[in-house]
Amino acid sequence: MSEARDAPPGDPDSGRRRPPGETPTYAALDLGTNNCRLLVASPTPGGFRVVEAYSRIVRLGEGLSQTGELSDAAKERAMAALKVCAEKIRRRRCIRVKAIATQACRGASNGAAFVEEVVRETGLRLQVITPKEEAQLSVAGCVSLLDRAAEAALVVDVGGGSTELSWVDLKGQGLDARPRQFAPWKLPIKAWLSIPIGVVTLAERFPEPDGSGLPWFRAMVEAVKERIAAFPHADGMRSVFDAGGAHLVGTSGAITSLAGLHLDLPRYDRNRVDGLWLTRGDCETTTDKLLGLSPAERAAQPCIGPDRADLVLAGAAILQAVQELWPCERVRVADRGLREGLLMSLMSDAQPRRRGRRRRRGGRGPSLAGAMA
Repeated sequence: MSEARDAPPGDPDSGRRRPPGETPTYAALDLGTNNCRLLVASPTPGGFRVVEAYSRIVRLGEGLSQTGELSDAAKERAMAALKVCAEKIRRRRCIRVKAIATQACRGASNGAAFVEEVVRETGLRLQVITPKEEAQLSVAGCVSLLDRAAEAALVVDVGGGSTELSWVDLKGQGLDARPRQFAPWKLPIKAWLSIPIGVVTLAERFPEPDGSGLPWFRAMVEAVKERIAAFPHADGMRSVFDAGGAHLVGTSGAITSLAGLHLDLPRYDRNRVDGLWLTRGDCETTTDKLLGLSPAERAAQPCIGPDRADLVLAGAAILQAVQELWPCERVRVADRGLREGLLMSLMSDAQPRRRGRRRRRGGRGPSLAGAMA
């Protein structure tokens, strides 16, 4: 997992000068291929309370699929957002911080150099996590949205540069993951898959033609299906899906944008989107609506905007590909994921351990079938 700091970045002593009785705060930062997101929260008996949230589209992975490296412009955008995050962490006097980076920094030839530059410029120490950790944290962040009446769920985390799929046994142990008892290896993930296809990489691979249309969209769907279909390790759960005993959970900006469009919201409202149930038909109808809009018309949609106008159909294509291979009638929308999982891990790490009990590491937990495709 990512490095936990016992004081805010840039001021190693300020976290220890909190006024007596002041509730401690923790920070989780996720630098993805498309977004930079921060959550600051304080622990509560049943979980945590968010005291500040920040999100900015930075497109760190823009052009990465063509050049193999992070561009100067992309690094500048990400650095500007990270400086804002560092200042918020200082102002909130967070006692511990977990800051992670994902596919863009994993895949870029200059990713490690950028991480070092971030330390020098902001004091934030990013850790580039593995796809397995990314999948586990995404499931952990969505635990409260899983329908325990179902037998299984497929959590789909659509990022900018990769997509993680996690098949979860809802009858298994380890789903009551609260911040103070969180252990990612105990989650009943039976199989996981990471493919290096996200909304940014897919949109760059399939530039939108004039007039767009179904053939272009179907080409994206088939490209995603090809990578997922080759994965055999979840086949043991196929009968549960075929019998209608499973549901999907979709976590990504593209999927929340689809939900906002489905609801015809005048402005994005997390309270109405997070936890929303959609049918498969709802998803397909909303995708058809998107296909009928020009890029300018998509940009004018309040729940899409200009920053996602060229990416939202790539996200819809990824969701469509998953639905065609692992069909579920119900889809739950999650405006949550990695950051919430990070906070759970962070608050658990901060709890004192009993003497004589060895702390377990994620790599020592039970193995699960997974792959990077």
